[in-house]
Amino acid sequence: MHRGTEARWTPLRFAGAARQRRISAGFREHVARIVAVVEQLKAEPISAASEKLTNSERTYRIRVGDYRVIYELRSDAKQIEIQRVRHRKDVYRH
Repeated sequence: MHRGTEARWTPLRFAGAARQRRISAGFREHVARIVAVVEQLKAEPISAASEKLTNSERTYRIRVGDYRVIYELRSDAKQIEIQRVRHRKDVYRH
């Protein structure tokens, strides 16, 4: 896949950790920006702002202020799976 690809990836899927996360008060302030960035991923899954994570074939991150959206591209299903959306200090802790 190359940057600027015309194919549209539509089904967004939220993995358990991303789907079940409770929304804290601080996070609520950033929700609109995060949702806008996630929606943009449908048109351009690998944008100039995306960074491929080390030791992963299909996992990327994108910055949204102090938050990070970690997502995986499933090219076989043309699906973007949101793995985590967390503050930058917590995003890589499991």
